[in-house]
Amino acid sequence: MNNQLSRRKFIKTAAIGTLGVAALPQFLTSCNFNKKAKGKMDDGIIRLGFIGLGQQAMYLLQGYLGMPGVEVVAGSDVYGIKRERFERRVNKHYSDLAREMQVETYENYKELLDREDIDAVVIATPDHWHAFIAIDACKAKKDIYLEKPLTFTIREGQMLVKAVRDNGVILAVGSQQRSDSNFQHAVKLVQDGKIGKIERVYTYVGAPPVPYDLPEEPIPADLNWPLWLGPSEYVHYNSQLNPPISLDPERNEQIWGAWRWYKELGGGFTTDWGAHMFDIAQWGLGMDGSGPVEIIPPGVDGAEFLTFKYANGVIMTKQQFKGETNGVKFWGDKGWVEVSRDHILTSDENLMPVKTEENVGAYETKIPHLENFIEAIKTRTDPIASVEKGHRTCTVCTLANMAYDMNRAIRWDPDAEKFVNDPEAEAHRLFDKTYTKGYTL
Repeated sequence: MNNQLSRRKFIKTAAIGTLGVAALPQFLTSCNFNKKAKGKMDDGIIRLGFIGLGQQAMYLLQGYLGMPGVEVVAGSDVYGIKRERFERRVNKHYSDLAREMQVETYENYKELLDREDIDAVVIATPDHWHAFIAIDACKAKKDIYLEKPLTFTIREGQMLVKAVRDNGVILAVGSQQRSDSNFQHAVKLVQDGKIGKIERVYTYVGAPPVPYDLPEEPIPADLNWPLWLGPSEYVHYNSQLNPPISLDPERNEQIWGAWRWYKELGGGFTTDWGAHMFDIAQWGLGMDGSGPVEIIPPGVDGAEFLTFKYANGVIMTKQQFKGETNGVKFWGDKGWVEVSRDHILTSDENLMPVKTEENVGAYETKIPHLENFIEAIKTRTDPIASVEKGHRTCTVCTLANMAYDMNRAIRWDPDAEKFVNDPEAEAHRLFDKTYTKGYTL
Protein backbone atom coordinates (compact mmCIF):
# COMPACT_ATOMS: atom_id res chain seq x y z
CA MET A 1 0.00 0.00 0.00
CA ASN A 2 2.73 2.44 0.96
CA ASN A 3 4.73 1.52 -2.14
CA GLN A 4 1.78 2.43 -4.33
CA LEU A 5 1.49 5.76 -2.52
CA SER A 6 5.16 6.72 -2.81
CA ARG A 7 5.72 10.08 -4.50
CA ARG A 8 7.97 9.20 -7.43
CA LYS A 9 10.31 11.27 -9.52
CA PHE A 10 8.95 12.14 -12.91
CA ILE A 11 10.29 13.72 -16.08
CA LYS A 12 9.08 17.20 -16.91
CA THR A 13 8.30 17.68 -20.58
CA ALA A 14 8.49 20.73 -22.77
CA ALA A 15 5.94 20.06 -25.51
CA ILE A 16 3.16 21.64 -23.49
CA GLY A 17 4.43 22.25 -19.98
CA THR A 18 6.86 25.00 -20.88
CA LEU A 19 4.06 26.92 -22.52
CA GLY A 20 2.01 26.82 -19.35
CA VAL A 21 -1.67 26.22 -18.90
CA ALA A 22 -2.48 29.60 -20.44
CA ALA A 23 -1.37 28.20 -23.79
CA LEU A 24 -4.13 25.61 -23.65
CA PRO A 25 -7.36 27.61 -23.78
CA GLN A 26 -9.38 24.47 -24.52
CA PHE A 27 -8.51 23.31 -21.01
CA LEU A 28 -9.86 26.45 -19.32
CA THR A 29 -13.47 27.54 -19.30
CA SER A 30 -14.27 31.14 -18.52
CA CYS A 31 -17.22 31.82 -16.30
CA ASN A 32 -18.96 35.00 -15.18
CA PHE A 33 -18.28 35.03 -11.45
CA ASN A 34 -19.77 37.61 -9.17
CA LYS A 35 -17.30 40.30 -8.22
CA LYS A 36 -17.19 40.58 -4.46
CA ALA A 37 -15.43 42.40 -1.68
CA LYS A 38 -12.37 40.28 -0.95
CA GLY A 39 -11.13 41.12 2.53
CA LYS A 40 -7.97 43.14 2.07
CA MET A 41 -7.30 42.20 -1.53
CA ASP A 42 -7.25 45.89 -2.35
CA ASP A 43 -3.57 45.75 -1.38
CA GLY A 44 -2.96 43.00 -3.94
CA ILE A 45 -2.40 40.28 -1.35
CA ILE A 46 -4.46 37.07 -1.31
CA ARG A 47 -4.78 35.78 2.26
CA LEU A 48 -5.22 32.07 2.82
CA GLY A 49 -6.57 30.00 5.68
CA PHE A 50 -5.87 26.26 5.90
CA ILE A 51 -8.52 23.83 7.15
CA GLY A 52 -7.08 20.42 7.99
CA LEU A 53 -3.40 20.53 8.93
CA GLY A 54 -2.17 17.02 8.26
CA GLN A 55 0.42 15.63 5.86
CA GLN A 56 -1.24 16.83 2.65
CA ALA A 57 -1.75 20.32 4.04
CA MET A 58 1.96 20.53 4.89
CA TYR A 59 2.84 19.81 1.26
CA LEU A 60 0.41 22.47 0.06
CA LEU A 61 1.66 24.93 2.68
CA GLN A 62 5.20 24.55 1.34
CA GLY A 63 3.96 25.52 -2.11
CA TYR A 64 1.81 28.49 -1.11
CA LEU A 65 4.30 30.03 1.34
CA GLY A 66 6.74 30.61 -1.50
CA MET A 67 4.30 32.43 -3.77
CA PRO A 68 4.53 36.20 -4.27
CA GLY A 69 1.33 38.02 -3.39
CA VAL A 70 0.06 35.24 -1.12
CA GLU A 71 -0.02 35.23 2.68
CA VAL A 72 -0.98 32.35 4.96
CA VAL A 73 -2.70 33.87 7.99
CA ALA A 74 -4.70 31.12 9.74
CA GLY A 75 -5.19 27.40 10.17
CA SER A 76 -7.73 25.05 11.69
CA ASP A 77 -7.52 21.46 12.90
CA VAL A 78 -9.14 19.35 15.61
CA TYR A 79 -5.70 18.05 16.71
CA GLY A 80 -3.73 20.42 18.93
CA ILE A 81 -0.25 19.22 18.00
CA LYS A 82 -1.01 19.77 14.32
CA ARG A 83 -2.13 23.31 15.03
CA GLU A 84 1.13 23.96 16.87
CA ARG A 85 3.21 22.49 14.02
CA PHE A 86 1.39 24.74 11.55
CA GLU A 87 1.97 27.82 13.71
CA ARG A 88 5.66 27.08 14.05
CA ARG A 89 6.21 26.56 10.33
CA VAL A 90 4.31 29.62 9.19
CA ASN A 91 5.70 31.93 11.86
CA LYS A 92 9.27 30.77 11.18
CA HIS A 93 8.79 31.36 7.46
CA TYR A 94 7.75 34.97 7.95
CA SER A 95 10.30 35.54 10.71
CA ASP A 96 13.07 34.39 8.38
CA LEU A 97 11.81 36.99 5.91
CA ALA A 98 11.86 39.64 8.67
CA ARG A 99 8.13 40.15 8.30
CA GLU A 100 5.95 40.92 11.30
CA MET A 101 3.15 38.39 11.04
CA GLN A 102 1.56 36.01 13.50
CA VAL A 103 -0.58 33.14 12.25
CA GLU A 104 -3.68 32.18 14.25
CA THR A 105 -5.17 28.71 14.62
CA TYR A 106 -8.58 27.35 15.59
CA GLU A 107 -10.04 24.02 16.62
CA ASN A 108 -13.33 24.74 14.85
CA TYR A 109 -13.06 25.73 11.19
CA LYS A 110 -16.13 27.97 11.44
CA GLU A 111 -14.13 30.51 13.45
CA LEU A 112 -11.63 30.72 10.60
CA LEU A 113 -14.42 31.21 8.05
CA ASP A 114 -15.78 34.09 10.16
CA ARG A 115 -12.65 36.15 9.51
CA GLU A 116 -13.34 38.85 6.94
CA ASP A 117 -9.66 39.28 6.05
CA ILE A 118 -9.35 35.73 4.67
CA ASP A 119 -9.91 35.57 0.91
CA ALA A 120 -9.58 31.85 0.26
CA VAL A 121 -9.28 28.55 2.09
CA VAL A 122 -7.30 25.39 1.45
CA ILE A 123 -9.30 22.35 2.60
CA ALA A 124 -7.27 19.19 3.23
CA THR A 125 -9.41 17.27 5.71
CA PRO A 126 -10.55 13.64 5.51
CA ASP A 127 -13.16 13.12 2.79
CA HIS A 128 -16.21 12.87 5.05
CA TRP A 129 -15.83 16.56 5.98
CA HIS A 130 -15.25 17.94 2.45
CA ALA A 131 -18.80 18.87 1.50
CA PHE A 132 -19.73 20.41 4.85
CA ILE A 133 -16.67 22.65 5.07
CA ALA A 134 -16.66 23.59 1.38
CA ILE A 135 -20.35 24.54 1.35
CA ASP A 136 -19.84 26.62 4.51
CA ALA A 137 -16.89 28.30 2.78
CA CYS A 138 -19.11 29.07 -0.22
CA LYS A 139 -21.65 30.74 2.08
CA ALA A 140 -18.82 32.74 3.65
CA LYS A 141 -17.79 33.88 0.13
CA LYS A 142 -14.34 32.32 0.38
CA ASP A 143 -12.63 30.91 -2.69
CA ILE A 144 -11.62 27.29 -2.22
CA TYR A 145 -8.79 24.90 -2.99
CA LEU A 146 -10.32 21.52 -2.12
CA GLU A 147 -8.43 18.26 -2.00
CA LYS A 148 -9.67 15.28 -4.00
CA PRO A 149 -11.89 13.33 -4.06
CA LEU A 150 -14.36 16.20 -4.12
CA THR A 151 -17.01 14.70 -1.80
CA PHE A 152 -17.96 11.51 0.03
CA THR A 153 -21.32 11.00 -1.76
CA ILE A 154 -22.71 11.85 -5.18
CA ARG A 155 -25.48 13.98 -3.69
CA GLU A 156 -22.91 16.03 -1.79
CA GLY A 157 -21.12 16.71 -5.06
CA GLN A 158 -24.31 17.92 -6.69
CA MET A 159 -24.97 20.24 -3.75
CA LEU A 160 -21.42 21.59 -3.74
CA VAL A 161 -21.53 22.41 -7.46
CA LYS A 162 -24.71 24.39 -6.84
CA ALA A 163 -23.24 26.17 -3.80
CA VAL A 164 -20.14 27.24 -5.73
CA ARG A 165 -22.15 28.68 -8.61
CA ASP A 166 -24.88 30.23 -6.46
CA ASN A 167 -22.29 32.06 -4.35
CA GLY A 168 -19.99 33.09 -7.19
CA VAL A 169 -16.83 31.65 -5.65
CA ILE A 170 -13.85 29.93 -7.25
CA LEU A 171 -13.28 26.28 -6.42
CA ALA A 172 -10.17 24.42 -7.58
CA VAL A 173 -9.79 20.68 -7.04
CA GLY A 174 -6.42 19.29 -5.95
CA SER A 175 -6.07 17.19 -9.11
CA GLN A 176 -2.43 18.12 -9.73
CA GLN A 177 -2.07 15.83 -12.72
CA ARG A 178 -4.11 18.26 -14.83
CA SER A 179 -1.20 20.69 -14.47
CA ASP A 180 1.47 18.07 -15.24
CA SER A 181 2.93 18.40 -18.73
CA ASN A 182 3.11 14.62 -19.29
CA PHE A 183 -0.59 14.16 -18.61
CA GLN A 184 -1.43 17.25 -20.65
CA HIS A 185 0.60 15.87 -23.54
CA ALA A 186 -1.16 12.50 -23.40
CA VAL A 187 -4.60 14.13 -23.30
CA LYS A 188 -3.73 16.39 -26.23
CA LEU A 189 -2.61 13.40 -28.31
CA VAL A 190 -5.95 11.74 -27.65
CA GLN A 191 -8.08 14.80 -28.26
CA ASP A 192 -6.17 15.75 -31.44
CA GLY A 193 -6.74 12.28 -32.87
CA LYS A 194 -3.03 11.43 -33.03
CA ILE A 195 -3.71 7.81 -32.03
CA GLY A 196 -6.97 7.57 -33.97
CA LYS A 197 -10.43 6.76 -32.69
CA ILE A 198 -10.30 5.71 -29.04
CA GLU A 199 -11.61 2.20 -28.49
CA ARG A 200 -10.65 1.39 -24.92
CA VAL A 201 -8.85 2.81 -21.91
CA TYR A 202 -6.90 1.01 -19.20
CA THR A 203 -6.67 2.63 -15.79
CA TYR A 204 -5.02 1.26 -12.71
CA VAL A 205 -5.80 2.75 -9.31
CA GLY A 206 -5.74 -0.08 -6.76
CA ALA A 207 -8.34 -1.81 -4.60
CA PRO A 208 -11.69 -0.65 -3.15
CA PRO A 209 -12.16 0.11 0.57
CA VAL A 210 -12.70 -2.51 3.26
CA PRO A 211 -14.72 -2.48 6.51
CA TYR A 212 -13.03 -0.73 9.42
CA ASP A 213 -11.05 -3.28 11.43
CA LEU A 214 -8.30 -1.39 13.26
CA PRO A 215 -7.99 -2.09 17.01
CA GLU A 216 -9.16 0.55 19.47
CA GLU A 217 -6.49 2.78 21.05
CA PRO A 218 -6.62 5.63 23.61
CA ILE A 219 -7.55 9.02 22.15
CA PRO A 220 -4.76 11.63 22.47
CA ALA A 221 -5.58 14.31 25.02
CA ASP A 222 -5.35 17.16 22.50
CA LEU A 223 -7.49 15.51 19.80
CA ASN A 224 -11.19 16.36 19.64
CA TRP A 225 -12.32 12.96 18.37
CA PRO A 226 -16.08 13.73 18.19
CA LEU A 227 -15.31 16.79 16.07
CA TRP A 228 -12.89 14.78 13.89
CA LEU A 229 -15.72 12.33 13.17
CA GLY A 230 -18.25 15.14 12.67
CA PRO A 231 -20.98 13.99 10.27
CA SER A 232 -19.48 10.51 9.88
CA GLU A 233 -20.74 7.41 11.63
CA TYR A 234 -18.87 6.51 14.81
CA VAL A 235 -15.69 4.44 14.69
CA HIS A 236 -13.27 4.04 17.57
CA TYR A 237 -9.90 5.75 17.49
CA ASN A 238 -6.72 4.23 16.10
CA SER A 239 -3.48 6.15 15.62
CA GLN A 240 -3.23 5.05 11.98
CA LEU A 241 -6.14 7.38 11.23
CA ASN A 242 -4.05 10.30 12.50
CA PRO A 243 -0.41 9.18 12.11
CA PRO A 244 1.60 10.43 15.10
CA ILE A 245 3.93 13.40 14.85
CA SER A 246 6.25 15.14 17.30
CA LEU A 247 7.60 18.68 17.54
CA ASP A 248 10.75 18.40 19.70
CA PRO A 249 12.42 16.85 17.84
CA GLU A 250 10.28 17.35 14.75
CA ARG A 251 9.02 14.08 13.32
CA ASN A 252 6.29 14.20 10.70
CA GLU A 253 3.84 11.57 9.49
CA GLN A 254 5.47 8.34 8.31
CA ILE A 255 2.36 7.05 6.55
CA TRP A 256 -0.73 8.55 4.95
CA GLY A 257 -3.81 8.71 7.19
CA ALA A 258 -5.42 5.27 7.00
CA TRP A 259 -9.00 6.58 7.18
CA ARG A 260 -9.01 6.56 3.37
CA TRP A 261 -8.83 2.75 3.18
CA TYR A 262 -12.05 2.05 5.11
CA LYS A 263 -15.66 2.17 3.91
CA GLU A 264 -16.87 4.14 6.90
CA LEU A 265 -14.43 7.01 6.30
CA GLY A 266 -13.10 6.86 2.74
CA GLY A 267 -13.26 5.24 -0.66
CA GLY A 268 -10.07 3.17 -0.75
CA PHE A 269 -7.79 3.38 -3.75
CA THR A 270 -10.91 3.72 -5.91
CA THR A 271 -11.33 7.33 -4.81
CA ASP A 272 -7.83 8.10 -3.56
CA TRP A 273 -6.13 7.28 -6.87
CA GLY A 274 -9.24 7.07 -9.02
CA ALA A 275 -9.71 10.80 -8.42
CA HIS A 276 -6.42 11.19 -10.31
CA MET A 277 -6.39 8.47 -12.96
CA PHE A 278 -10.11 8.22 -13.78
CA ASP A 279 -9.92 12.02 -13.97
CA ILE A 280 -7.29 11.91 -16.73
CA ALA A 281 -9.24 9.20 -18.58
CA GLN A 282 -12.44 11.26 -18.48
CA TRP A 283 -10.54 14.37 -19.56
CA GLY A 284 -8.93 12.62 -22.52
CA LEU A 285 -12.26 11.15 -23.62
CA GLY A 286 -13.94 14.55 -23.45
CA MET A 287 -16.23 13.12 -20.78
CA ASP A 288 -15.22 15.26 -17.81
CA GLY A 289 -18.60 16.97 -18.02
CA SER A 290 -20.41 13.65 -18.32
CA GLY A 291 -19.64 10.05 -17.40
CA PRO A 292 -20.24 6.36 -18.09
CA VAL A 293 -23.67 4.82 -18.64
CA GLU A 294 -22.91 1.44 -17.08
CA ILE A 295 -20.52 0.28 -14.36
CA ILE A 296 -19.82 -3.44 -13.95
CA PRO A 297 -17.74 -4.93 -11.10
CA PRO A 298 -15.30 -7.78 -11.82
CA GLY A 299 -16.88 -11.23 -11.96
CA VAL A 300 -20.29 -9.90 -13.02
CA ASP A 301 -21.79 -10.27 -16.52
CA GLY A 302 -18.54 -11.75 -17.78
CA ALA A 303 -16.41 -8.76 -16.76
CA GLU A 304 -12.85 -9.72 -15.82
CA PHE A 305 -12.09 -6.23 -14.50
CA LEU A 306 -14.04 -3.28 -13.13
CA THR A 307 -15.60 -1.94 -16.34
CA PHE A 308 -17.07 1.41 -17.36
CA LYS A 309 -19.12 1.65 -20.55
CA TYR A 310 -19.66 5.01 -22.24
CA ALA A 311 -22.53 5.90 -24.56
CA ASN A 312 -20.12 6.34 -27.50
CA GLY A 313 -18.96 2.73 -27.20
CA VAL A 314 -15.64 3.33 -25.43
CA ILE A 315 -14.83 0.80 -22.70
CA MET A 316 -12.67 1.74 -19.72
CA THR A 317 -11.34 -1.00 -17.46
CA LYS A 318 -9.41 -0.88 -14.22
CA GLN A 319 -6.45 -3.16 -14.89
CA GLN A 320 -2.69 -3.20 -14.65
CA PHE A 321 -0.69 -2.42 -17.77
CA LYS A 322 2.74 -1.61 -16.32
CA GLY A 323 3.23 -3.58 -13.14
CA GLU A 324 1.41 -1.96 -10.24
CA THR A 325 1.96 1.58 -11.49
CA ASN A 326 -1.06 3.82 -11.11
CA GLY A 327 -1.68 5.26 -14.54
CA VAL A 328 -3.77 5.53 -17.72
CA LYS A 329 -3.39 3.93 -21.16
CA PHE A 330 -5.47 5.11 -24.11
CA TRP A 331 -5.87 2.68 -27.04
CA GLY A 332 -6.82 4.11 -30.43
CA ASP A 333 -7.19 2.40 -33.81
CA LYS A 334 -3.89 4.01 -34.90
CA GLY A 335 -1.79 3.63 -31.75
CA TRP A 336 -1.64 4.12 -27.99
CA VAL A 337 -0.28 6.38 -25.26
CA GLU A 338 0.26 5.48 -21.62
CA VAL A 339 1.10 7.88 -18.82
CA SER A 340 1.73 7.87 -15.08
CA ARG A 341 3.51 10.16 -12.67
CA ASP A 342 6.87 8.70 -13.55
CA HIS A 343 6.65 7.85 -17.23
CA ILE A 344 5.01 8.50 -20.59
CA LEU A 345 5.23 6.06 -23.52
CA THR A 346 3.70 6.06 -27.00
CA SER A 347 3.31 3.51 -29.78
CA ASP A 348 5.15 5.89 -32.13
CA GLU A 349 8.36 7.55 -30.93
CA ASN A 350 7.41 10.65 -32.93
CA LEU A 351 4.50 11.21 -30.56
CA MET A 352 6.73 11.47 -27.51
CA PRO A 353 7.24 14.88 -25.86
CA VAL A 354 10.68 16.43 -25.66
CA LYS A 355 12.38 15.64 -22.35
CA THR A 356 13.83 18.48 -20.36
CA GLU A 357 14.65 18.81 -16.67
CA GLU A 358 13.92 16.36 -13.89
CA ASN A 359 11.78 17.50 -10.96
CA VAL A 360 12.46 15.63 -7.73
CA GLY A 361 10.14 17.51 -5.38
CA ALA A 362 7.11 16.01 -3.68
CA TYR A 363 4.25 15.69 -6.14
CA GLU A 364 1.84 17.64 -3.92
CA THR A 365 4.02 20.75 -4.15
CA LYS A 366 3.78 21.08 -7.93
CA ILE A 367 3.64 24.84 -8.13
CA PRO A 368 1.84 25.29 -11.52
CA HIS A 369 -1.36 23.75 -10.13
CA LEU A 370 -1.31 25.97 -7.06
CA GLU A 371 -0.49 29.02 -9.16
CA ASN A 372 -3.44 28.19 -11.41
CA PHE A 373 -5.77 28.51 -8.40
CA ILE A 374 -4.29 31.89 -7.45
CA GLU A 375 -4.60 33.12 -11.04
CA ALA A 376 -8.23 31.94 -11.12
CA ILE A 377 -8.93 34.02 -8.01
CA LYS A 378 -7.41 37.10 -9.60
CA THR A 379 -9.15 36.73 -12.97
CA ARG A 380 -12.43 35.23 -11.65
CA THR A 381 -12.25 32.41 -14.21
CA ASP A 382 -12.50 28.67 -13.77
CA PRO A 383 -9.30 26.87 -12.75
CA ILE A 384 -8.03 23.91 -14.74
CA ALA A 385 -9.72 21.53 -12.29
CA SER A 386 -13.12 23.14 -11.72
CA VAL A 387 -15.85 22.02 -9.34
CA GLU A 388 -17.89 20.40 -12.12
CA LYS A 389 -14.91 18.39 -13.36
CA GLY A 390 -14.03 17.33 -9.85
CA HIS A 391 -17.63 16.29 -9.23
CA ARG A 392 -17.88 14.23 -12.41
CA THR A 393 -14.62 12.44 -11.63
CA CYS A 394 -15.70 11.82 -8.05
CA THR A 395 -18.99 10.43 -9.36
CA VAL A 396 -17.14 7.87 -11.49
CA CYS A 397 -15.14 6.76 -8.44
CA THR A 398 -18.20 6.55 -6.22
CA LEU A 399 -20.25 4.63 -8.79
CA ALA A 400 -17.41 2.11 -8.94
CA ASN A 401 -17.47 1.60 -5.18
CA MET A 402 -21.24 1.22 -5.28
CA ALA A 403 -20.92 -1.47 -7.96
CA TYR A 404 -18.28 -3.23 -5.86
CA ASP A 405 -20.49 -2.95 -2.77
CA MET A 406 -23.67 -4.27 -4.41
CA ASN A 407 -21.73 -6.74 -6.58
CA ARG A 408 -23.81 -6.03 -9.66
CA ALA A 409 -23.95 -3.75 -12.66
CA ILE A 410 -25.29 -0.21 -12.31
CA ARG A 411 -26.88 1.79 -15.10
CA TRP A 412 -26.37 5.54 -14.86
CA ASP A 413 -27.76 8.52 -16.76
CA PRO A 414 -24.90 11.05 -16.75
CA ASP A 415 -27.01 13.82 -18.25
CA ALA A 416 -29.68 13.65 -15.53
CA GLU A 417 -27.19 12.41 -12.92
CA LYS A 418 -29.62 9.69 -11.92
CA PHE A 419 -29.74 5.91 -11.82
CA VAL A 420 -31.83 4.11 -14.42
CA ASN A 421 -34.75 2.38 -12.67
CA ASP A 422 -32.69 1.44 -9.61
CA PRO A 423 -34.27 2.23 -6.21
CA GLU A 424 -31.59 0.20 -4.40
CA ALA A 425 -28.81 2.35 -5.81
CA GLU A 426 -30.75 5.53 -5.01
CA ALA A 427 -30.93 4.40 -1.38
CA HIS A 428 -27.23 3.52 -1.17
CA ARG A 429 -25.20 5.45 1.43
CA LEU A 430 -22.67 6.53 -1.21
CA PHE A 431 -25.37 8.25 -3.21
CA ASP A 432 -27.15 10.07 -0.38
CA LYS A 433 -25.90 9.47 3.14
CA THR A 434 -27.62 9.80 6.53
CA TYR A 435 -25.39 11.84 8.83
CA THR A 436 -24.72 11.83 12.55
CA LYS A 437 -27.39 13.62 14.60
CA GLY A 438 -26.92 17.37 14.46
CA TYR A 439 -25.32 17.42 11.00
CA THR A 440 -27.26 18.34 7.87
CA LEU A 441 -26.37 19.84 4.52
